[in-house]
Amino acid sequence: MKILSWTMFLLAGAALVVGRARVRAHHADATGRALFDRAMADRRIRVALIVIWWWLGWHFLAGQTL
Repeated sequence: MKILSWTMFLLAGAALVVGRARVRAHHADATGRALFDRAMADRRIRVALIVIWWWLGWHFLAGQTL
């Protein structure tokens, strides 16, 4: 299971890098906010971000007690 978790973490990071590169390629002079807005216009990127946040929360926050 540990290998699967690390693989998913690396794939999520790669997806973020590729997504950012795709947006940056079309709008080289855009600000960070404009890049984020453009990325959020793509449904696939929105779904990927939701899955990434869920995965991070599940693995790093679930089961933690205060």
